[in-house]
Amino acid sequence: MTGQGNAMPFHVYIMASKRRGTLYVGITNSLGKRIFEHREGRGSQFVWQYKVFLLVYAETFDDPLEAIATEKRIKRWRQQWKIELIERSNPKWQDLTAFIH
Repeated sequence: MTGQGNAMPFHVYIMASKRRGTLYVGITNSLGKRIFEHREGRGSQFVWQYKVFLLVYAETFDDPLEAIATEKRIKRWRQQWKIELIERSNPKWQDLTAFIH
């Protein structure tokens, strides 16, 4: 992560329908709000259609360009690589929503 003073942080996140289920990769500058929007059907159509409501991974960046590049890179990854990324920090696939500040 890089420092940019008091800039608003950006979050690259992964949501899942269940353990090793359907995944969604996104980016936001307000993680709690974005997760709420997804769960209320006001986020991605894909998330709503496939019930991808569990926040299983999040990474914070001070530099928006770095966050965007990371999101794009992860979106291109194979499913197994995304699963491995999640399981390195969240092996039980717990919903991380409660840990959002």
